[in-house]
Amino acid sequence: MLRSSIILTCKAVALVLLLCAFALLTASAQAQTRRGGQTRTPAPGQQPATTIVTPAAERAPAVSARESEVDCGGFITTASPGGALEIIGAAEERERRVFGQGDLIYLSGGAQHGLAAGQEFSVVRPRGRFRSRFSRKGTLGVYTQEVGRVRVVRVRDRVSVAEVVRSCDNLLLGDLLRPAARRAVPAARAGVTLDRFAEPTGKQTGRIVLARDGRELLSRDQVVFIDLGAEDNLRAGDYLTVFRPLNHGTLVEYGDETAQNTRRGFESDEFRGGKFSNQAQRLKDIDGGSGGPTVKTPDIKRRRPAVPRQVVGELVVLHVEGRTATAVITRVLQEVHTGDHVEVQ
Repeated sequence: MLRSSIILTCKAVALVLLLCAFALLTASAQAQTRRGGQTRTPAPGQQPATTIVTPAAERAPAVSARESEVDCGGFITTASPGGALEIIGAAEERERRVFGQGDLIYLSGGAQHGLAAGQEFSVVRPRGRFRSRFSRKGTLGVYTQEVGRVRVVRVRDRVSVAEVVRSCDNLLLGDLLRPAARRAVPAARAGVTLDRFAEPTGKQTGRIVLARDGRELLSRDQVVFIDLGAEDNLRAGDYLTVFRPLNHGTLVEYGDETAQNTRRGFESDEFRGGKFSNQAQRLKDIDGGSGGPTVKTPDIKRRRPAVPRQVVGELVVLHVEGRTATAVITRVLQEVHTGDHVEVQ
C-alpha cells in the first residue's frame, strides 16, 4: 500500500514538472513572436521603435544595364589603335600566361609617356575590320573586344605596374590599352509599354549587324552592335525599337503551294465519293471550274496594302563610335535576330 502511494506521488510530481516546462516553452515562444513582429512593449522612458521607409522619389533610379555590359560590351571603331600601350608582362608570368582581377601586370609605358599612379585604362583586343551584308555603309571599322580594366599603381621610367580591377575575359600579353572613359549607365524607363504595333517615328533607322560572342538569336540583356553612330546623331542613352518588316520573310520563303490536282478528283472509281477534299487546291474563281487558277500565298502578299511591321524588342545605346554604336537589349516580345531593323524612338 505504501509502495503504491509513493508511485502515485512520483507520477503526480512528474506530471506537474512536465506542465511547468510546457508553460515556460509556450511563454518563451510568444515572447519571441512579439519581438519578431515588432510588438514588444518599450521599457519605461524608452521611445518605441519606428520603421524607416525611404520614399520612392528618393530611391536610386533603376538602370537599364549592368556595369559588366557597359564596361565589357566592346565596340566597332574607325579610330586606329596605333601607338597604344600594351601589356608586356606580369608579376606571375612564370606560373601562368592568363591573368584576371587582382593580378599585377606590366605596361609598356612609364613616366616618359606621361603615366601616373591612379590612371585607369581599358584593356582591348582588336579582332579585325568588320563589314556586314545587313549594312549599306560598307566597312564599319575594327571590331574590338573589351577584356578588362586596369589601374596604375607604380610608375618607373619606361615601365609601369598596374592592377587588374575588372576582368571581362582572360588578359593576355600583347593586349592593348586605351584611356578608360567613365560611361554613364542609362536609367531604365518605368511605366513605358512596348507597343507591338507602334507606328514608325520617321527617325534614323539601321540594322543589328553583330552581337557579342557571335550570337545570332538574342534576348534581353545581351549586347549588340548597330550600324548607327555619331555620324547619324546617335547618342548614348537613346532608345531604339527593334522591328522586322512583314513585306518579305526572314526565315521563311514561300514558293508555289503543293496540292493534289482536282481535275482527276478524289473519288474512287467504284463509289464516286466526290471530287473535293481538304487537300484540294484553292481556286481564285469559286464559281468557275475545279481546274481554274489557284490562290497562292505570294500573290496575296504582293497585292495587299501596307501591314503593321513586327515589333520584336527594344534596346538602349551604351556607347557611340563614328559609324556604329554598342547597345543592350532591354525588352523583347520574341527572339531578336542579327539583321533585324532598329529605329530611334
